[in-house]
Amino acid sequence: LVSPFRVFAVWSLTYLFANICGSFVISALGYTSADVVPTWVLALSALTLWGPYIVVLLWVSKRNGSGSFVQDFSIRFRATDIWGIPLGIASQLLLVVLVTLPFQWMFPSLFNKEAVEKRANDLFDAAQGGWIILLIVIVVICAPLVEEIVYRGFIQHNLAVAYGARIGLLLASFWFAAVHLQLAEFPGLFAFALVLGFCFSRTKRLGLSIVTHVSFNATALTVMALTR
Repeated sequence: LVSPFRVFAVWSLTYLFANICGSFVISALGYTSADVVPTWVLALSALTLWGPYIVVLLWVSKRNGSGSFVQDFSIRFRATDIWGIPLGIASQLLLVVLVTLPFQWMFPSLFNKEAVEKRANDLFDAAQGGWIILLIVIVVICAPLVEEIVYRGFIQHNLAVAYGARIGLLLASFWFAAVHLQLAEFPGLFAFALVLGFCFSRTKRLGLSIVTHVSFNATALTVMALTR
């Protein structure tokens, strides 16, 4: 187990290091953070972001856990995790839309449809031809796996031990939504993070939340592909 202060310290230092590395990679290749970068550049920057987290959590597992990465972060699957597929689809097509709608009514300039979907559209538009396969690997497989290990397996688990299951769920969900640094996406991401956190809290493992997250991201890409 890791104390809340150490959870924050480990995450913050890793986040800072990873983003410095990612910015260096992008600038070294001749792009800026404001550019819509090609998918292969996105893949490289994603590796610099996720790689340090995996390395650090391997260290945390050896230092504070059993030494088994899979066991310490509850990376287990069961056949019933298949329910994550419809749950992810419903979260993408219904939950996010319903949660974001009141904000669009109250603050149309900040939460309009274009602002909510801008990042996803930019990623999809940058993937040309065969690069769409790489985009699918990054968005549908790698991102859900790494993010669930970090935000549910590491952060939520340790916060729940320290503050209780409900507070841990709320804090980890807020953390997950805020770190995406997109105000327009925050309400929907927070609501979806609550779904993921509830899956983890009820099952005590990451299988269901990972499948749900994969389904959520896959649905977003599918919708973009069909509406182009």
